[in-house]
Amino acid sequence: MTHAPRTAPAPHPAPRLPLPEFIALLAMMFAMTAFSIDAMLPALPAIAAELTPDAPNRAQLIIGAFVLGMGIGTFITGPLSDAFGRRPVIIGGVALYCLGAALAWAAPSLELMLAARLLQGLGVSGPRIAALALVRDLYSGRQMARIVSFVMMVFVLVPAMAPLAGSFIIAGFGWRGIFVAFVSFALIVTTWFGLRQAETLPPERRRPLGLASLARAVREVVTNALVARVTLVLTLAFAILFTAIASTQQVFDQSFGRAESFPLWFALIALVSGSANILNARLVMRVGMRALVTRAFAAQCGVSGLMLAGFGLGLMPQGAAFWAYLIWTMSVFFMAGLTIGNLNALALEPMGHIAGTAASVVAAVATVLSVGIAMPIGLAFDGTPVPLIAGILACSLLALPVMRRLPPADPDFNPRG
Repeated sequence: MTHAPRTAPAPHPAPRLPLPEFIALLAMMFAMTAFSIDAMLPALPAIAAELTPDAPNRAQLIIGAFVLGMGIGTFITGPLSDAFGRRPVIIGGVALYCLGAALAWAAPSLELMLAARLLQGLGVSGPRIAALALVRDLYSGRQMARIVSFVMMVFVLVPAMAPLAGSFIIAGFGWRGIFVAFVSFALIVTTWFGLRQAETLPPERRRPLGLASLARAVREVVTNALVARVTLVLTLAFAILFTAIASTQQVFDQSFGRAESFPLWFALIALVSGSANILNARLVMRVGMRALVTRAFAAQCGVSGLMLAGFGLGLMPQGAAFWAYLIWTMSVFFMAGLTIGNLNALALEPMGHIAGTAASVVAAVATVLSVGIAMPIGLAFDGTPVPLIAGILACSLLALPVMRRLPPADPDFNPRG
């Protein structure tokens, strides 16, 4: 008697939430990163007064330490989520994030505060990276791009509202209350995730965590001429963004005496610059990623050069100074919206066979190196916007020739973008 050969059972499709709930959940998970950075901005003067009164500029390091931890964590959270699944990495990352927030709440010195913020950044890299992998598990192609676009539309509102929310928390509970809010927000989002979203990476699709394979992927990424140069430009773009975020509160406060209204101005900046994502979606198919990024940096060189001449040489009319700085700041964040996403895509052009690992490596390298550029620029603050403008102009000037000399991704590359 013969038996029909047995076939392996087909894997069950990953369970999906209703799309509106899925988009809202992802947006809140991504919002943890923006909330952890932008809600801190109104607290920096109070933290400086208590923990580093002799060197208030050092309070900016609280932003840099978080970003540095996030960059380091990005190296490992992608491979960890491929090896153990999305849920353990997301939940474990949030647990580490909450521990860092609790330590920051109790920190009696700036040094311990910075260590706690580094730990927070390491933790937030879990949901930041594994949540994107979760989307890839469930959706692909245009549907995935559509979902991420919806998520980003919601996500734009968080940088706009976070400083205002932070100012309300500080007014009611002091600056240490910010860290209680971080923990509360993280626990609410993670409980929602834990109760509603099942694991999307089944055991048969998981890949063993191997340092050798990771090292090979890293070597391939950093030795590819296109990817290495794009990562350098991405580093400069991140440095511009992080410098602007870390320094702008001090400029509004000490240069223009607008500390109390800063959250409202920052909300306006975030909402206006958020429209860059919409403009980018329209222009990138027509102009091309390379040309669009190159033109954005060229425009920033021109605008920042005029601003540096105005403020540095005393040519700026007194009554126009604040409004000129406000418009310039909008241009900086707008430029970030036109460059960072396109640079990530450019870096992955020749890395399709290791796209996940390459994305982690590029993001991690660019984030970590950008902190080393942004911190000295922020610490150079002298009561005027000049060091900030000069630093951003220098980064733009360095990025521009690298973009203009990018090697082609393939023999059919069109140099017009």
